[in-house]
Amino acid sequence: MAAIDPNPRFARPEVAQYFDGVAPGARRGLLLLRGLILHCAAEMPEVGRLEEALRWKQPAYLTPETKSGSTLRLAATAEGFALYAHCQTTIISSFAEAFPGMDRIEGNRALHFRDLAEVDPDRHAVLIRHALTYHRRRSRRG
Repeated sequence: MAAIDPNPRFARPEVAQYFDGVAPGARRGLLLLRGLILHCAAEMPEVGRLEEALRWKQPAYLTPETKSGSTLRLAATAEGFALYAHCQTTIISSFAEAFPGMDRIEGNRALHFRDLAEVDPDRHAVLIRHALTYHRRRSRRG
């Protein structure tokens, strides 16, 4: 995978404020995941423009033009940080089946990380790409 920019510019000040308010260890991990999400989206023109906004007071990543993807969210947690997918999708469960026992999974809704070293850009990009094309894939099947 090409180098990921860990700190691309923020289009919305409220999103930047969220990251500024997070503890340094979690911030580094969240910024890496953010950079990975933005990097994956940039490599996938079929998802269109990626919107970064706050949803439920957390950074969220949406595909508003193509509606190809399901929303991903990032959040600091008591033990570190997490990547959330919509709990009524198969995004997390499919990832867990593909990479059994490799991550801390919370049901159908989240991957939890204690520190930056637990983020595997190649492996976690699989989940991100799946989320960014989730609705497009489902519409082709149905």
